[in-house]
Amino acid sequence: MAEIRFISTATVVPKNPTGSTTRMELTPWELQFLPHGPIQKGLLFRKPKLLLQEHGFIMGHLKNSLEKTLDLFYPLAGRLGTTVNGDDDTTCFFISCNGVGVPFIHAAADGVTVGDVLDPAYVPDEIVSNFFPLTGAQKNYHGVAEPLLAVQVTELVDGIFIGCTMNHVVADGTSFWHFFNSWSEISRGSDMISRYTPIFERGSVPVRFPQSALFFSGLPSSPTHERVFHFRKQTIAGLKAQANAETATDRISSLQALLAHFWRSVTRNRRLPEDQETTYMLQIGMRSRVEPPLPGQYFGAAVQAGIVTMKVGELLELGLGRVALKMNEMISTFTEEEASKFSESWAKNPRPVLPREMIVSNALMASSSPRFNVYGNDFGWGWGRPVGVRSGGGNKCDGKTTIFEGAEEGSIDIEACLSPSTLEAMMEDAEFMNAVTI
Repeated sequence: MAEIRFISTATVVPKNPTGSTTRMELTPWELQFLPHGPIQKGLLFRKPKLLLQEHGFIMGHLKNSLEKTLDLFYPLAGRLGTTVNGDDDTTCFFISCNGVGVPFIHAAADGVTVGDVLDPAYVPDEIVSNFFPLTGAQKNYHGVAEPLLAVQVTELVDGIFIGCTMNHVVADGTSFWHFFNSWSEISRGSDMISRYTPIFERGSVPVRFPQSALFFSGLPSSPTHERVFHFRKQTIAGLKAQANAETATDRISSLQALLAHFWRSVTRNRRLPEDQETTYMLQIGMRSRVEPPLPGQYFGAAVQAGIVTMKVGELLELGLGRVALKMNEMISTFTEEEASKFSESWAKNPRPVLPREMIVSNALMASSSPRFNVYGNDFGWGWGRPVGVRSGGGNKCDGKTTIFEGAEEGSIDIEACLSPSTLEAMMEDAEFMNAVTI
């Protein structure tokens, strides 16, 4: 395990918050994440030689720019609040915009280089997991006492890793990267952010949780490794063309074709019986699927889980196009009507889906999106673009896949958490690896 040396911890608070709201209600889309782990994503930068000794200046500047960013994203400096209703013994959760603050941790990984993070075939979890604050058994419902956002900046021999842990109840991937993009832009010296000031207003009413719905359990544990598979733009375009040609349609997207290719390889290399079922769970963004659509600057969590289920034999025999089309057809069912039905039903009978219920045997689950702006985060001082992105240990289990944009335009990276035997077999799978860039 890499030894992390903690140098200092400070609390950053918004000085001039742009809003005055003190209590913010949460929607069913957000409350469903109470029993889950937080979002943990971070960026790796090479440190310019001229700045190798400017530690104090860099940390001070990052804290100052974070403070300015929190003026815009002020609810992140709060905590989750609860109200116990005596009339029916239920509990309501909300965001308390109390400005308590965000921990900013300055750490160092002595002897660890950028190459130590990027070069190994498998993600060195013993190093990367230590780059994030609020690790361990942290769950989103702990936000009643723990920070909704925490930042850790870790110095490497020749680089810096900026890791953020954000409570998933208050943000989804779209909002997480909205915050990260805004912070990097303000750090570069911008007075105004280009991606609009976040909007926090909601029309929701408090959801009452019966006591029976407040017993949470964690993810099943099994040995896993992680590997990042890189797919070039041209390869993805070829998979998309193949999938659409096989089904005589033009509806299948690049990501659907790629995920179908990935799903088939994982299933093939898990060596499952043909009559067993296998599933792929996708997080469906709902912002544009409701009427009227949520504004682009809406800050919160607005996703629903969609599941594709197939028999193993069917998945492997039908071919890439038919599998991708089934994925496309599932996604198309997430309409305004479906969104309203989910919200109304969930508000009447709140029951967060437990992590162990989401991750079942023979399943995959995808999170994040290649549409998120990862490699455009330039914090200034000649750092330039990140050279890598990694996620923390939150919500990790056998079958978890995290989708990122690749460093080259149009490319996609899949960070896969799978059993060691499955990953080893995939790397010997010529049909799969022919699409992967090493």
